[in-house]
Amino acid sequence: MPVFERDDTQIWRRRTTRENMIRWFGWLAGLVVFAWCWQIISASTTWFFVWDAPRIANDIWTRATPPRWEYITQLGRPIWDTLNIATLGTIIALFLAVPVAFLAAQNTTPSKLLIRPLALLIIVSTRSINSLIWALLLIAIIGPGVFAGVIAIAIRSVGFCAKLLYEAIEEIDHSQVEAITATGGSRWQVMAYGIVPQILPAFAGIAVFRWDINIRESTVLGLVGAGGIGLQLSASLNVLAWPQVSLILIVILVAVIISEWVSAKVRGAII
Repeated sequence: MPVFERDDTQIWRRRTTRENMIRWFGWLAGLVVFAWCWQIISASTTWFFVWDAPRIANDIWTRATPPRWEYITQLGRPIWDTLNIATLGTIIALFLAVPVAFLAAQNTTPSKLLIRPLALLIIVSTRSINSLIWALLLIAIIGPGVFAGVIAIAIRSVGFCAKLLYEAIEEIDHSQVEAITATGGSRWQVMAYGIVPQILPAFAGIAVFRWDINIRESTVLGLVGAGGIGLQLSASLNVLAWPQVSLILIVILVAVIISEWVSAKVRGAII
C-alpha cells in the first residue's frame, strides 16, 4: 500500500501498521506457547538419560555390528508372512473401499442425508485409528497371529482407499455420464460405462500406493503379536540379541526399498 511522508514522497509498504502489529502479536503468542510447552516437556524429561544417549547409542551400535548373517535363514518365513499380510490386507481393503467410496461420493450416493454421512463416518473412523491399535484389539478378539495382522491392515486401509477413490469419483467428466443417460442407460449402465472406466487409473494407483504403505506398516505388527518379521524383531529385542536386530532391520530396509521400487514402476506404467 502507498504511504506518503511529509515531503509527499510515496513509499510502498507491503502491510499496514495494523497488519504488522497483528503479525508480530501472532509471532509473540507462538513464542509464548512454545516456551510453555517446552517447560512442560522439560519438567517431565530425565535429562541425564538425554545427555547420556550418545554413549548408549554407541554401545548398542558396537554390540549390533557386525550383523549375525547366519540368522538370515530364519527370516525367510517371517518376511514372507509380512508380504502376505500387506498384500491380503490391501486386497480386502479394496473390496470394502469400492462400495464405501461410491456411497460417499456426492454424484453416486443414493442419499446425501443418510447414506453419505454414514459412509464418511466409516472412512473417518477407519483412518483415525493406527494399524497397531487395530492389531491390539483384534488380537484380544481373535487371538495373535497373521490373520489378526491381515484384518488390522485391511481395516486401516479402507478409509484411506475409500477417501481417495470417492474424490476421484467426484472429479469425473460428467459429460460422459450425461451422454449415456441421454441414450436411456440405466443407473448401473451409467456406472459401468460412464464412471468406472474414468476412475480405473486412479483405482490402480491407489491400490499400489496403499500396498506400498502397508508393507511398511506390516513390518511392525509383529511387535504386538500380529505375525510377520516384527515378531522376530520383538523376540530379538527382548533377549538383547543386537546382531540379530541389526540384520532384521537390514532385511526390513531391503523389503521396503524393493516395494517402493515396484510401486514406483507400476504407478509410472499406469499414469
